Amino acid sequence: MGKIVKNRRRVVITGMGVIASNGIGKENFSKALRHGESGIKTITDLDVAGLDSHIAGQVLDFNPEKYIEKKEIKRMGRFTQMAVAAAKMAIEDSSLALDNLDLERCGVVLGTGMGSFERTEKECKVLFAQGPGRISPFYMATAIPNAAAAQISIFTGFKGYLGTTLASCAAGIQSVGEAYFHIQRGITDVMITGASEASISLLCLGSFSNLKALSTHNDNPKGAARPFSLDRDGFVMSEGAGIVVLETMEHARQRGARIYGEVIGFGGCSDAYHITSPLPDSDGMRRAMELAIADGKGERMDIEYINAHGSGTQMNDVLETSAIKKVFGEGAYSIPVSSTKSMTGHSLASAGAIELIATLIAMNNGFIPPTINYHKPDPECDLDYVPNKAREKFIKTAMVNSFGFGGQNASIIVSNIGC
Repeated sequence: MGKIVKNRRRVVITGMGVIASNGIGKENFSKALRHGESGIKTITDLDVAGLDSHIAGQVLDFNPEKYIEKKEIKRMGRFTQMAVAAAKMAIEDSSLALDNLDLERCGVVLGTGMGSFERTEKECKVLFAQGPGRISPFYMATAIPNAAAAQISIFTGFKGYLGTTLASCAAGIQSVGEAYFHIQRGITDVMITGASEASISLLCLGSFSNLKALSTHNDNPKGAARPFSLDRDGFVMSEGAGIVVLETMEHARQRGARIYGEVIGFGGCSDAYHITSPLPDSDGMRRAMELAIADGKGERMDIEYINAHGSGTQMNDVLETSAIKKVFGEGAYSIPVSSTKSMTGHSLASAGAIELIATLIAMNNGFIPPTINYHKPDPECDLDYVPNKAREKFIKTAMVNSFGFGGQNASIIVSNIGC
């Protein structure tokens, strides 16, 4: 095993795999982002009559058999299936030849919030109806949160660091940040990282619905997710996976890889305040962004775009706007800020990873994704939210924010300068 180096190594992104409610695969997802296409639909496969919210960003056209052998599918929960499929997309996209790698210096860090929530719900029904003797022996292996990361490690053969980040809605960005640190400090050379979530179940929907966190615009599913708009009424639950390949700049250049961008800063912190509510003064959000900027040793005005957490809840959107203004001062008004959750819905732990991929796609294709369904300006949300239509513009450096229950705050900065 190689020695850990003291000098920070440059870390780049060379592959992307995405499964989102509005597009599977990089090309389909890119098209949806550019055209402002929503993936929100009326839920048809669950009896949601007793809930206030009847809509979600389900990925109905995901077929795991395209990516995984049938005998293996039964041993994987849906969140693991999506993670493995997105990882295979990312590896193919990166042209990474697994046979040519030092597998002991390659690792996996993946985020999730719930593990296999739908499998847990299913086995609980069996338990209560038929007794413990009828519970599937495969339940634990499919439901545990680290199943997705472990399965990716198994199929790639990666024997380096293997981690699972349970950080609520910040897990995707926090996982990428952790993978970035491992490469940067010489522990690994290549990392598969990101997040996966598949929690559209009655148990999860019921909890969020009763918390009054979900949108109830049931008559207009595609128009329901309304971040930063005055008429927003909550987030729309979704599912999906976002996986990227990270490697050292040297490793990528030696093999002639295409580079989408460089990770130049990461920051994470805790509110230490409340299990569901963010700090009322947005200090945690502010500190995460400040920490990412400090890690990157960059000036505040270098950020040309922010992919916001932008969940569509009343409190979060106001506080994130406030935090951005605290960080960038008057310069905040000249930075485009958009929420791609307006198109994908909120896929909880995997949201940040999917939004990182959205940001990289935008940076490499000369446009800024819109915040769709933005109809009524909110006086407390007064930044440039790129309303309703994508904007043609090349951006060199961008920030992605993710904030979650428990006071989890994470921000990451990516750039294509010098790549």
